[in-house]
Amino acid sequence: MSIVMTGGGTGGHLAIIKAVKEELLNVNLIYIGSTKGQDRAWFEEDTQFQSTHFLDTQGVVNQGIVGKFKSIFMLFKATLQARKILKKAEAKVVFCVGGFSAAPTSFAAKSLGIPLVIHEQNAAIGSLNKLLRPYAKAFISSYEEESEILAYPIKKEFFDKSRIRDEIKTVIFLGGSQGAMAINRLALELASLLKERNIKIIHQAGERNIKEVEQTYRDIGVEAEVFGFTTQLSSYMEQADFAIARSGASTLWELCAIACPTLFIPYPYAAGDHQYHNAKFLVDQNLAWISREEDIKLDNITAILDESMKEKSTQLQDITEQDGALKIATLLKNLT
Repeated sequence: MSIVMTGGGTGGHLAIIKAVKEELLNVNLIYIGSTKGQDRAWFEEDTQFQSTHFLDTQGVVNQGIVGKFKSIFMLFKATLQARKILKKAEAKVVFCVGGFSAAPTSFAAKSLGIPLVIHEQNAAIGSLNKLLRPYAKAFISSYEEESEILAYPIKKEFFDKSRIRDEIKTVIFLGGSQGAMAINRLALELASLLKERNIKIIHQAGERNIKEVEQTYRDIGVEAEVFGFTTQLSSYMEQADFAIARSGASTLWELCAIACPTLFIPYPYAAGDHQYHNAKFLVDQNLAWISREEDIKLDNITAILDESMKEKSTQLQDITEQDGALKIATLLKNLT
């Protein structure tokens, strides 16, 4: 008997599977993903899985007519393969995090009467999860009050390092490990102003941009701590009193857990504009700020720097709960 985990393509999906599987010790786990995307890089060598399977699939959305037919044929073929894997594994429950990687296994699970549990990372529900939701045993979303589990799977260290902010003494710019050009430009435009205010700068510029960004800071005479990929993100966030960041789900909920007020600048090409909707979830509760890339105004940011962060920081501590991954793992085990 096994718990089967499926979905991926991107790190945002795969990070959920990683967090939940680490709470499923002494359980037979199977992973089914796609040959496309990041699935193999994350889990092909992962020994916690009894077996891993990567099926030949690709997304249907944003394809031309020929591409859509090809994708649907690949999906049908992969669904038949997934049925065989689920039968052989004696799967008792399938955990789906969305993305095109999840489609064959999710459809196979429903055709075999195997309970399906879905985790949706974003405020704007993904196409596959929206399609499968009516057939799911449980639908988990941190954005919906009726969700069986509201806690987002976040590492405990972010909660442990949470603190109430007030005056802004340090700003962190978060563009992800690959960097975000709009956030990099904004950080460099604000650098002199922040220096005048004696505000320290921490800047995740992206691995490819570190040298260029560091040189620009030197050229304008501003000290800044610049980094790309890191395993110490919680420590950087802990130092900051205010963040300017993309609004991918993991980043957003980590900033909530650590209680750092944030101006979110959504990635404009995210599927379904989900980063905008993630940020708007907090903005609608007066817990954050949001700006489209094309609407960024330095005067608006300067005004934010003059505000006290105390009220937002305090309320952020209550917006999410700990042990999201453990709660999801417990739900899955209870269905086996």
